[in-house]
Amino acid sequence: MSIQLDIISDPICPWCLIGKIQLDRALAERPDHPFAIQWHPFQLNPDMPREGMDRKAYLEAKFGGAEGAKDVYGRIADHAKEIGLDIDLDGITRTPNTLDAHRLIHWAGIERKQQAVVDALFAAYFKEGRDIGDRDTLADIADGAGLDAAAIHRLLESDADLDGISDRDAKAREMGITGVPTFIVAGKHAVPGAQPPDLWLKVIDEITQQMEEAET
Repeated sequence: MSIQLDIISDPICPWCLIGKIQLDRALAERPDHPFAIQWHPFQLNPDMPREGMDRKAYLEAKFGGAEGAKDVYGRIADHAKEIGLDIDLDGITRTPNTLDAHRLIHWAGIERKQQAVVDALFAAYFKEGRDIGDRDTLADIADGAGLDAAAIHRLLESDADLDGISDRDAKAREMGITGVPTFIVAGKHAVPGAQPPDLWLKVIDEITQQMEEAET
């Protein structure tokens, strides 16, 4: 028996990456964990132009100038360093529209390669400074995860699943989700934010105990 763990996230969200890393560390300690994981779309910047924009201009506009951006991302860099996560925030030159990245995550889920694609998107953006709004880049990421790059490129050039992704994003907001990551356990219990491994270990152990008691 498995328990659904829905993760609402955006691949350009640094706290989503931090949250995933900490969840992964807990899962590694409990290899028999009960979770069946599915990723869901949430655009941090739903009004972002499809071509994206210069990252420096974006951050300064969002955080009220260069000092505000430096303060926010300084805290993120400090937290990443604290948990041993190697990221290169200075290497990111563009902030993309993530609609196509979310489409790729959706298609990867159909092929049961969602985890690999999510990992590759985070790595491409936060470690390699690649533009994950670029369709050639997304097709290359798909190829590296074992998907058909040519087929993915054709889908990206079409309108396939655009409305579906937008509808799922809207549904998350209707549920009251205003920030990511948000983890939903068994369709009922929301766990917001990047939580430490100890919290996830406690959740896993409690669920495992409940499942064992239900079987006796």
